[in-house]
Amino acid sequence: MLAAGQHLPEQTFTVTRADLVRYAGASGDFNPIHWSERYATGVGLPGVIAHGMFTMALAARAVTAWAGRADAVVDFGVRFTRPVPVADTDEGSEVVVGGVVEKVEDGLAYIEVWATCGSEKVLARARAIVRHATLAGPVRLG
Repeated sequence: MLAAGQHLPEQTFTVTRADLVRYAGASGDFNPIHWSERYATGVGLPGVIAHGMFTMALAARAVTAWAGRADAVVDFGVRFTRPVPVADTDEGSEVVVGGVVEKVEDGLAYIEVWATCGSEKVLARARAIVRHATLAGPVRLG
């Protein structure tokens, strides 16, 4: 039975520079902070960073995996707290997404979601509302 306080399994996503190129092509966001080390460091960033919406999409992907179906997600939103620096290596960088059920009410699960890169929290106030009767991800939650 799904209950408040229940933790959802963490999911780890690898982000590479090639992912950023593909995302830029799909989104039309070719800002040089997402591909040029020289430009990114020149504006004070630690290096090339992932698109914020790409990071948000990874968190949403984790939520839909927990839910077992994309249409079970009723609402999803985040605030961006830190950029995700993407190493210029084959291994790239890792984003880890986790969550905890805040409450279950009227057939809906209210989930606090978090995402980290290294030891840094990259999303804040990330929340998802999911029709919990459909949750059927890696661990059956309800």
